[in-house]
Amino acid sequence: MALFNSSNPALSEKAFHRSSGLSGSGTMSFRGTLNKFGFLFLMMMATSFYVWNEASVDNNIQGYVMGGAIGGLIVALVLIFKPQLAQYLAPAYALLEGLVIGAISALYNDAFSQVAPGIVMQAVALTFGTAISMYLLYSFGVIRVTDRFRSIMFAAVGGIALFYFITFILSLFGVQMNFLHNGSPLSIGISLVITGIAALSLLLDFDRIQQGSSMGAPKYMEWYCAFGLLVTLVWLYVEILRLLGNIYGRRN
Repeated sequence: MALFNSSNPALSEKAFHRSSGLSGSGTMSFRGTLNKFGFLFLMMMATSFYVWNEASVDNNIQGYVMGGAIGGLIVALVLIFKPQLAQYLAPAYALLEGLVIGAISALYNDAFSQVAPGIVMQAVALTFGTAISMYLLYSFGVIRVTDRFRSIMFAAVGGIALFYFITFILSLFGVQMNFLHNGSPLSIGISLVITGIAALSLLLDFDRIQQGSSMGAPKYMEWYCAFGLLVTLVWLYVEILRLLGNIYGRRN
């Protein structure tokens, strides 16, 4: 079904198919999913604040990034193949992701303390504002999630994932893509495009949650879909932070 083509692997057609036929108490709802997303978000913020506070006394901030990223990736992969475990693993993912977000935020705060002391709060405000705007655009049907829209987004996100993967591999061999974060018009343009795609991905997540609710997916899928929504929100925040870094870096 083209309906389930999604740029977010956590909210894919296979995930919903794996959930069909499995017993559970009740069915998922849109509101229930958002409530669970709120709970996961608070858990993520808890560990983020912890790392943020630790950053002032602990110089090994990179350890939080690596530990949270590796642990979060492992948990996310298990969740994608075993969505019925989302009630237990989604909170673990949120806690691990909080380590990454807190560490990255602390690094940006330190790097731009002179030029843009409020860069982190700006990124947080822009992330919330963008997410709310996308939700309203989806709710009022201003932007409709059509099959063509899904296909374009799937290709765009796939291209970005491949681009970041190649960049990571090259960095292992000492090849640095400086044009991505040197504050040049090119770096700002690339960052702006990726941020826009991350924002539009929220529409796909909202649509996937709505469709899952309409299909009567099992109750535990609320946790799974909340996890998928958190993945996109974290991506959006990081891209906005990167975009602001490029903009302020150009002014510096």
